[in-house]
Amino acid sequence: MSSAPTIAIIGRPNVGKSTLFNRLIGERRSIVGDEPGITRDRIYGEVEWAGERFSIVDTGGIIPDDDAVIPANIFKQAGFAIDDAQAIIWVVDARQGLTPLDEELAKLLRATGKRVLVAANKSERARVEAEAGEFYRFGFEEVFPVSAEQGIGLGELLDTLVKDLKSEISNLRSEISDKTSEQRELRLAIIGRPNVGKSSLLNRLIGEERVIVSPLAGTTRDSIDTLLTTPEQKFRLIDTAGIRRKGKTGEMAEKLSVVMAMKSLARADVAIVVIDAEEGPTALDAHIAGYAHDAGSSIIIACNKWDAVKNKETSTAMQFERKIRDRMKFLEWAPVVMISALNGQRVENLLPLAIHANEARNRRIATSQLNAFFEDAVSQPRGGSAPAPVKGGVSRLHVQYMTQAAVRPPTFVLFTSGGKAGLHFSYLRYLQNRLREEFDFFATPLRIVEKHKVRRKK
Repeated sequence: MSSAPTIAIIGRPNVGKSTLFNRLIGERRSIVGDEPGITRDRIYGEVEWAGERFSIVDTGGIIPDDDAVIPANIFKQAGFAIDDAQAIIWVVDARQGLTPLDEELAKLLRATGKRVLVAANKSERARVEAEAGEFYRFGFEEVFPVSAEQGIGLGELLDTLVKDLKSEISNLRSEISDKTSEQRELRLAIIGRPNVGKSSLLNRLIGEERVIVSPLAGTTRDSIDTLLTTPEQKFRLIDTAGIRRKGKTGEMAEKLSVVMAMKSLARADVAIVVIDAEEGPTALDAHIAGYAHDAGSSIIIACNKWDAVKNKETSTAMQFERKIRDRMKFLEWAPVVMISALNGQRVENLLPLAIHANEARNRRIATSQLNAFFEDAVSQPRGGSAPAPVKGGVSRLHVQYMTQAAVRPPTFVLFTSGGKAGLHFSYLRYLQNRLREEFDFFATPLRIVEKHKVRRKK
């Protein structure tokens, strides 16, 4: 259980919910644009105000009577957020004034019995601010003229919210066991091209419908954080929008989705690269996996929809993995798991693999162990290539010693001298393979940096 209460941001489409969410958390987490319905899933963030911390949830624009697949699911997701929330910020558009849809939402919110603060957004001008008072007619006592874009009026809104939340916060904190030690959360990103089953996998992992799942490609547009706590580890699961090739993204929201997915990888510890087992590995799958590799994420390859592959034999999985290795030669160290997010087949294997990978990426090798490894495998490589291309059978480039400079991902510095700088790629690959064997760097990329000492001429 979290020690902070949860506040849900609710409202009809295009009233500025995501702008308010981004303003409150102090970063651009939700995609903002003029196109209605851009936010569809629940997106979580944290806010600290007046010494108190609480979680805040951005939701999609609610259209109660719309039975189209996406709007109906948005309404469902918003319902989950309302159920979990201790209070609700209902965002309305002060410029447009009262609308029939606001009337419908007011009935829904009154029926929850929860505390509702009305944020009359877009109240930049004095005339609009005065007209914001008409929203009192819905029966909610706390109405605040605000401008999410300019930050006007948000201080008063937060002061009032936090003042009445303090008792809620203390009650929640009293329920937290003193035995629970603070554990660094594992940030696990789920990436892949559109419609390979990323959201279905997330829902299967957390055991609830946190993310909208539909047969339409490109349903998820934001990068969504979901907290999951198991007896072994606290996870921050990051579901991302499907990544398309450059030039294949037409709408502004889709282009922003790709940018957000890339930002998600930059903060991920481990990435699950989801591949469609029916279609097999594609060039785009390799391209996306390359993004994760370049970001320094540990990588697990999950081949989804394995249950739908026809005419499977004993060797089918081995043949499929060989295709992946051929397509993604740079990920020969990444484990491959055949799963079905639909029926849960082998999905339970993913979190333990992620924990193992995260332990490996945080591993720092003791200097004494690294020195012994250097003497055995680096200074006199057995079966490895020469440090640099040779002429006449002798390489003038000499590796003096090595040290570990960083973790997440593990980074090693090789100090060289003599000849010209530039370790041969085959030698680097040899070192990476030996490091993995010796120190169990499971599912994680290794960085090797050369620092060359140049002799100064007298």
